[in-house]
Formats: sequence, structure tokens, C-alpha cells
Amino acid sequence: MIALVDINNCYVSCERVFNPKLRDKPVVVLSNNDGCVISRSNEAKKLGVKIAVPTFQIEELKGKHDIQVFSSNYELYGDMSTRLMATLNQFTPEMEIYSIDEAFLDLTGFEHLGLKEYGGKITQTVLRNTGLPVSMGIGPTKTLAKVANKFAKKYPRYNSVCLIDNEEKRIKALQLTNIADVWGIGRRNAKKLQASGIKTAYEFTQLNQKKVRSIYTVVGEQIWLELQGIRCYEIEKQPASKKQICTSRSFGRMVTDYEELKEAVATYAAVCASELREQNIFAISLMAFIHTNSFNKNDLQY
Repeated sequence: MIALVDINNCYVSCERVFNPKLRDKPVVVLSNNDGCVISRSNEAKKLGVKIAVPTFQIEELKGKHDIQVFSSNYELYGDMSTRLMATLNQFTPEMEIYSIDEAFLDLTGFEHLGLKEYGGKITQTVLRNTGLPVSMGIGPTKTLAKVANKFAKKYPRYNSVCLIDNEEKRIKALQLTNIADVWGIGRRNAKKLQASGIKTAYEFTQLNQKKVRSIYTVVGEQIWLELQGIRCYEIEKQPASKKQICTSRSFGRMVTDYEELKEAVATYAAVCASELREQNIFAISLMAFIHTNSFNKNDLQY
């Protein structure tokens, strides 16, 4: 069995660790240069704050509901991520760090401990050691673990751990999962499937396998198999080098000075170069892009 552990509202939760007064209050964290919202507390979500919404669009809500707003602090978030992974690494010999706030754990061989109970022990230990609330989804494949994780995060009755360990649970979970929420499907394929009447993950699994492969390629077929409980993606201790590195930012205000813009582009190019060197790889092409504020409907866009 495979477990997916991730931090609830990652950046907001990191801020709350060092400022407990923020608990139960609406909190948002902004992108670099404070351009848009990249993390929201559950309280902020209930107020209607959307992910990626430009900062200026929440000014009214901010004043009306006393929303606490923070600039992003990636050094802090990286340090908290390191603490999380160190704690998780104590519970399994096989772990894949998937992102700053997510990790896959191979729980094969731990079934005799009771996976639900063992998952609860892991999430409670993480909370005690780091102060970070996490959710865990457990399933026979990575994709089903992702599905289970969404239920663990959404429904309090799971106590942060959702286990899919039989056919009845698998089918019920897929019937309640929107096809657009399936890991790896992507926005374009989700629209294509919805247009053909496929609304849920379960309906997707009822398609003919050959048809899935012919329309959605090998990747689509692998997702189809994973949703059936057939493992296609193994735990990767050493993830493959990235094929593309992108650093993009939104400014929190209108930029009209060329030198300021030039400095920002140079800074983010340097960030990409640093990541490139860390992986000991090289690039065969470089692209820089700059565009105006698409949310400003009164001016021409470039």
C-alpha cells in the first residue's frame, strides 16, 4: 500500500506555527511581489477567497472580515518542509518527496499494524514534532492514494486519514471524485472527458482500456490502470531531473520603470540557473516572457 501525506494549506499552516494567534482566523499568503493569493486558510476559503486571485481583488473582503495577509517566506516554508520529511522518514524505509508539502510513503509490510491506526500515528507525530496539520490518503496505487487524500482533507470524520483497501471503498470513492480532480488527468483531458459525458473517476474506469489508450495515450491508460488498483507508478527515491525549469512572478503593483523590470528578470533567471546547477544538468534553450496585467480591462494588453 502507498500513502500520500501533505500539509493542509501549507504556507498558511507554516505561518500559524510561529504565530498561534492566527488559528481560526482567515489567513492568506501572497506570491512573490505580493501579486496574487497562493495559500488560504479554510476560514478564508469560506469567505470566497479564490486561489490565484490578484491581491487587489480581495481588498474589500480583507477589510470587511479582517483577513490576515502575509508575503511569502520560502526560506521558512523550506525549513518546515525539511522538518516534515525528516519526521516522515522515521516511519518507512521507502519515501518519495513529491513536492515541498507532499511525500509518498511505501507502507508495504506495515499492514499487520493496522494501516488506519499507523497512519493516525504518523499524522499525530508530525503535528507534535512540527506543529503542521497533515492529511494522509492510503491506497494500493499512487493515484488512489491521491484520491483518498482528498477525502481525508475534506471530511473531518476521517480524522486526517482515509484508507482505500477494498473494492467497495474504491468504487465509492471514485463515484464521488470529479474527473477533473484525478491526479494526472489535466485540464484539457478533463474537458474532453466531460464533453463526452464522463463526469466522475468511476465513469472513466468503465471505459474500454484500448479506447482510453488510443484517445488519451499511454499516460491516460496508466491513470486508468492506477484507478483500477493496478500499480504503474512506483516510489521514486531519486526523482528524475526536470525537463523544464520555470520561475514566473506577478508584481503587486504596476511597473513602469525599465531598470526595475530588467533587474527582476535577471534575478529570476539567476534562480533558474541555481536550480539547474543543483541538479548538475544544462539547458539547451532559454525563454524569457513579460506581459501586462490581463486583469486590467481598460488598456490594451501586450
